[in-house]
Amino acid sequence: MDVRIQAIHFEIADRLVEFINKKADKLAHRYPSISTIDVNLKVVKPETAMNKEVVLRVNTPDAPEQVATKVADSFEEAYDLALEAVQRQLEKNKEKK
Repeated sequence: MDVRIQAIHFEIADRLVEFINKKADKLAHRYPSISTIDVNLKVVKPETAMNKEVVLRVNTPDAPEQVATKVADSFEEAYDLALEAVQRQLEKNKEKK
């Protein structure tokens, strides 16, 4: 499994990279067919609250790409919300088979 993290217009902290990788590993353990996880991190309107956006794309060979976009006060919170949304999508695809 390949995890690609892209921070748009800012430097990403090592602690955030570790957090993302740890959660991605848990997801991959639960769904072993995952081939890649793309995480895009972006700050929208820096002067406001709820300005951290995470776009999460999960690719599996046996299903279409799963995408979730979430905005929250912190990248960790937005990433957790996006992961929950992707897990629901993966479960729906699993049930269809």
